[in-house]
Parts: sequence; structure tokens; C-alpha cells
Amino acid sequence: MVVDGVPAHLGQKVDPESAVVLVDGVPLPVRPGLVHYLLNKPRGVVSTVEDPHAAETVVSLVPTDTRVYPVGRLDADSEGLIILTNDGDLTAAVTHPSHGVTKTYLARVKGAPGAKAVAQLTGGIELEDGPARAVSARVVDRSGTESLVEMVMLEGRKREVRRMLGAIGHDVVRLARVAIGPIQDRSLKPGEWRLLTVEEVRALYRAAGMG
Repeated sequence: MVVDGVPAHLGQKVDPESAVVLVDGVPLPVRPGLVHYLLNKPRGVVSTVEDPHAAETVVSLVPTDTRVYPVGRLDADSEGLIILTNDGDLTAAVTHPSHGVTKTYLARVKGAPGAKAVAQLTGGIELEDGPARAVSARVVDRSGTESLVEMVMLEGRKREVRRMLGAIGHDVVRLARVAIGPIQDRSLKPGEWRLLTVEEVRALYRAAGMG
């Protein structure tokens, strides 16, 4: 363990308000009052703190005793995992593409994308606001007239996944984010939340190269 750049010793006291504590080179979240919620956002809920036009926001679905903010966004008609926190360092690390924290999506689309169409997703697609590409993409299931496509993304531009799939001719029927970096939880039902564990927070720090 290292505290403020110096190896810690047995019985050492630290100031949790200002100390930077590293365990195996990865920050330990010790600042009092830090909270990290993992929410399975239902469709129809907006990913903002306040919206006078929305019946529900993601913030209204978690405890309100501490003011928290969503880490990134999910479109109102999309669903899945989103983190809400007052940890500014974590927010910056997870949202900025330069830190390399991926987000994984499952999209149910119309039709049956072939190998060439899937390759376009990773090769790059020109959208109206610039090129977009997935880190990886694959068809994981086909059922009738629809297919299930898994896409791993670094960026999070507005409706980016939907627009990319639409550009290759396969409109999205339903879209869910199933992982944020190393964090996933298939047991969370829509509208349910839980606290991230200290190890999960550290896993996100590690994924972002913080240390």
C-alpha cells in the first residue's frame, strides 16, 4: 500500500479527505461520502439529473440522500447498465474514450446482418457527425426476422449504436447496455440498483489506467 506516494506503515493514519491511497498501484476509494450506484435503467427513463418533460430520470430511481450524477448517457428508449456517482475522477475516467473503458451493448435488429455488414461496424462508418467504429461486433443469435448483435464501443455519442446499425441497413428494435468495462450484472432487473463494491470501483479505475 502506498499513501500519497510513500509506502504505508503499520498503524499509519491518513486523512481520507485528501489522501491518495494505492493498493497494488490502483486507487482505493477512501474519501468520505463517495457513493457509486449501478442501475439497470428501464426504457422510457432519461439519463439526466432533471428533466421537466420526463416522468422519471435515472437519479429519481436511486437514493436521494446524496447528490449523484449519471456517468455518461443512455437514450430514453434504450435500457441497461448506468453508473450514478459523486466520484468525479471515476466519471471522467469512464466517459472519456482516451481512458479506454469500453461499453458493451446487445442490439436486437431487423434482418440478418452478414459478415460484410458486421465488418463495416468495426471498419468504420461515416455518420453525419463524423466516423464511428466499434471495438468489436458479432451476431450472437438469429430468430425469425430479427438478429441479436453484440457491439463493444469506446465512444458514447448520441444514439451512436442505433445510427451505426441503421447505416448498414439493420434498424434497432431494442437496445441494452450489458457491461461498463469489467462491470456487469445480469441479476439486476429494470429499475433495480445496487452499490458497486470497492473492488468493482477499483476494477473500473484499473480499466481506465488510473494508478
